[in-house]
Amino acid sequence: MSLRAAVFTALSTAVAIAVPLVGSMAQDLADPEATAQGDVSVTIYNNGLALVQDVRQLNISSGRSTIAFPDVSAQIRPETLSFAAEGTGIVEQNFDFDLLTPAKLMEKAIGQTVTLVRTNPATGQETRERATVLSTAGGVVIQVGDRIEVLRDDGLPVRVIFDRVPPNLRARPTLSVTVDSRRGGTRPASIRYLTPGLGWGADYVALYDEGRGTIDMQGWVTLTNSTGTTFHSANTLLVAGNPNMSGGSRVVRSRPLPPPPPPGTRTVPGNETADREQIGDFYLYPIAERTTIANNQTKQVSFLDVQGVAARKVYGRTVGWLGSDSQPVNVQSQIAFSSSREGGLGDALPAGTVRFYQRDAAGNPQFIGENGIGHTPMGSELTLSTGDAFDVFVQAEVESRDRITAAEYERSARYRVIENGEVVREVEVDRAVDYWRTTMRYTFTNAKPEPVDVELVQAGLDRGWWGRDFRVTSEDVPGQQINADLRKYVVTVPANGRREVRVTYETRY
Repeated sequence: MSLRAAVFTALSTAVAIAVPLVGSMAQDLADPEATAQGDVSVTIYNNGLALVQDVRQLNISSGRSTIAFPDVSAQIRPETLSFAAEGTGIVEQNFDFDLLTPAKLMEKAIGQTVTLVRTNPATGQETRERATVLSTAGGVVIQVGDRIEVLRDDGLPVRVIFDRVPPNLRARPTLSVTVDSRRGGTRPASIRYLTPGLGWGADYVALYDEGRGTIDMQGWVTLTNSTGTTFHSANTLLVAGNPNMSGGSRVVRSRPLPPPPPPGTRTVPGNETADREQIGDFYLYPIAERTTIANNQTKQVSFLDVQGVAARKVYGRTVGWLGSDSQPVNVQSQIAFSSSREGGLGDALPAGTVRFYQRDAAGNPQFIGENGIGHTPMGSELTLSTGDAFDVFVQAEVESRDRITAAEYERSARYRVIENGEVVREVEVDRAVDYWRTTMRYTFTNAKPEPVDVELVQAGLDRGWWGRDFRVTSEDVPGQQINADLRKYVVTVPANGRREVRVTYETRY
């Protein structure tokens, strides 16, 4: 520990304030739960940004005066402040962010006189000396009479008594607003500002019943607060979305987004509108009751609870183009379900992590895996990987790859396009084109006592505009072309069995 840190650590249990405290600071020190906040509303976005609105009943003097708003966020962005009170205009604002700590008291006391109280550990007798604080750089340097001393962490009891609290040193983050009012009297005064440090995300707990083919899912909103301030009994609104921040503003997420899903995990976006209020293109998730969001606290509130949603287990793997495994690879165990209104979860799902559980033979839920999702509209089809399957493998191999002639390639063409019997475009070939016939062999094994279906996806078919004229000339299992790059095969592997599937492609690559 550095000397300065050691001194401040020693002082942190011994600092005393010699003068009586008045006003809000006395209240703050007497009751750590005290707050000057009024009717607080907090709107929290997914990117760690929040809008705070605070309406307080204040006695505002006629003419020019200064109003203190303690208990604002310690990370307030002062340039976003908006102040409103009937008959009152804002002239100037200041944000006092130096908080009352032993270290700050010492720093603010440089050049001032304090009282040192030393206690003799043998007799308990106290001696007092007046000292001038000279420096706090690397340690506390003081002048006592004609001598210079460094306060040491030598185990001897020392207290420092300050004559007063230095100006602009607050027990809690405080915003000071200078206003000009046409009349005096008590009336509502509101402030509104943006602050980082408040964030939220969704966490989902899904209990999968393989026998019934269903999941029971609970959705939890997880709030985090690192603003340095507690927001008391706040009306809380959550916004699923990330508004743009311009002008180089930077917001540090108070809760990291879930990691990207592994290959093979798929979400087909839905096209149903959820029964939720929207603002712009964002969905709103209000917290039903007012809640206190304590500083340095994580809080969870339920927002989704649905039972008996249809779900199915899927085994899947995605293979890259010309991927050739040296040994069999575990397929991924996945769970597929829907967020649709009919037969699904019936809601739009904010980004978060889905954790799956399944009951064992004794009926106890056991964790089987988790995965992240992005903002997902209602009506979506989700297939989320929970991990590698223990008993099911597939080995993808390039069984053969041969160069073929252009004439052989043309023989596999399935159609020609002729417009009005005329040639509307001439293509000038300025390079030789190689054509290839590639046969892939996929070998599946299943150690389970029942057959399983494996969804195998062959990727890498799209090589750009020049190579999209590929052909599938032979396939043991009918494939489904998902897009220009992906072709899917659903292969049934027998119980305690093995199966080989071959597919032949003719391509320009």
